[in-house]
Amino acid sequence: MLDIYKIKIVLKKAFTPITIMLIPHSNTKPLNLKVPSIGVVISILLWFIGTVYVFSVAVDTFEYRDMKKKLNYYSQQFLELDSTISALKRAETEFKRLFSFGSKDKVIENVDTSNSGSIDIESLKEQIKKTTETVGEIKDYLRLQKDLYLATPKGLPVMGNISSPYGKREHPRSGEDAFHTGIDISTSPGNPIRATADGIVSFSGWNGGSGNLVVLEHGFGFSTFYAHNKMNTVKVGQKVSRGEVVGYIGSTGNATGPHVHYEVWKDGRSVNPHTYIKGRS
Repeated sequence: MLDIYKIKIVLKKAFTPITIMLIPHSNTKPLNLKVPSIGVVISILLWFIGTVYVFSVAVDTFEYRDMKKKLNYYSQQFLELDSTISALKRAETEFKRLFSFGSKDKVIENVDTSNSGSIDIESLKEQIKKTTETVGEIKDYLRLQKDLYLATPKGLPVMGNISSPYGKREHPRSGEDAFHTGIDISTSPGNPIRATADGIVSFSGWNGGSGNLVVLEHGFGFSTFYAHNKMNTVKVGQKVSRGEVVGYIGSTGNATGPHVHYEVWKDGRSVNPHTYIKGRS
């Protein structure tokens, strides 16, 4: 009965009207708007969510444009490289034609000395040098992008239901409010747990309330954690690839049922794994 009374008080406060007065600069009368308190709270919350979403989209767009700009630049360099190769092939064909005459006199008689057919060796050497340097830059850039892609967590370590999301929650054992630094994915016992990115095993063993735990270091500041495993299948120092099995679903440690507690860390702090479930970086 007391709980119902408290609920009524909360609902009454939530729907208590608030008057918003709009005063125009002209001589017209001010406009009074009455809205419930909860309406103001919801409006602020929606504004905040919208702002976060727009910021996220803007960041993704900026990164995409930056990568597109670099790829356009490298495409232009490849075109110049192709032009250089074509010039070399034309020169090779001309030299073969001349040398096919078999004598010095015949070569001299048939050589084309016009500007259109001449070859500026020094200019060509300089162009080849620049092209070689550009190719090296392209390889370095693509290698970096590939390494970053392989090191960035992507997807889930196992298919199942997310029974506990990232963030504040009521602890399933103590009942107290606590911050959940990962997500819990419930599924059948014994299902394989797979690495979400290439990396090296930095920990594999028992870790108190986490039970059997596997920790992977991926580079670029990324680490991932896989806890409550029935058993681990990797050893410290072992290299693993994305999709490789690192353990099996269990309920070891402080677990209330079969699941894997999965965490993603970036630059020494936990981040929401949901950001990386669909492959976003």
